[in-house]
Amino acid sequence: MAIKVVVPASTSNLGAGFDTFGLALTLYNTFEVVEGNQFEVEIIGEGADRLSKGEGNLFLQAYRRTCQELGIPCKPIKVVQKNNVPLGRGLGSSATAILGGIIGATALGDVNLSTDEILKIAFSFERHPDNLVPALVGGFVTCAVDGHKVYFERIEFPKELQILVLIPEFEILTEEARKVLPREVSLKDAVFNIQRATLFISALVNRDFELLRVAVEDRLHQPFRGKLLKGFNSFKELAYSLGADAVFISGSGSTIGVFTRKNADQIGKTGVKLYGEMGIPAKYLVLEADEKGTRWSRA
Repeated sequence: MAIKVVVPASTSNLGAGFDTFGLALTLYNTFEVVEGNQFEVEIIGEGADRLSKGEGNLFLQAYRRTCQELGIPCKPIKVVQKNNVPLGRGLGSSATAILGGIIGATALGDVNLSTDEILKIAFSFERHPDNLVPALVGGFVTCAVDGHKVYFERIEFPKELQILVLIPEFEILTEEARKVLPREVSLKDAVFNIQRATLFISALVNRDFELLRVAVEDRLHQPFRGKLLKGFNSFKELAYSLGADAVFISGSGSTIGVFTRKNADQIGKTGVKLYGEMGIPAKYLVLEADEKGTRWSRA
């Protein structure tokens, strides 16, 4: 049996929604899986020269863990992993491999799992619902975690907004980005973020896009991660001057996300030029919200 699993990239936090907001994007990693006599991994694209093709491969780890959890045979497989999602850039690359492995195991094992059951297995690898949930179910989501239980709601993402991702050619590891965050925050800063996170949701629901610039302001993570992300503040000013509606750090960086109704390519080219002047290669993509999430088909 041969199958193909498609998992979208995701952008998370979106300013004030730290560890809460996530959005699936029309950028994908695909995993072509066929039963074989031994475990084999071929990687094409992003990370082909550095990702593990053996026991350390995250797709294989998730595949094996799922088989173990479900008590089904762990059939040897060959995986062709076609990566379009950059590594270490805050676009949920690890979430794609985790979900790919889980769905691959359930598809080959002819087992149906609920969303909660899939997330329970996924959480044993990564406790970041703002990447895992949108990549699994698609669209824009708000998430809350209570112990091992994830609660989430999907909200329609406005089609009027283009999603630009500016991707500088350097990584910011999630572990490093977490270390720079304060262990405690003031009541004033907590209230600041609550106000803007709720404003963000209202702005999306009511299509009041003028509010987004204020709604993506944040005091919990971006002021600290911005110090790791060279050029963020300069690009933010340029993007707003060109008409962007919202500018934010995608996940832990180094990707910068932009929501805009105009000048998307001009904003992207301006960002590439800015980073080029700093001696840092960069690229940009203009994407949409992926509404389908993770899916699989027979190959």
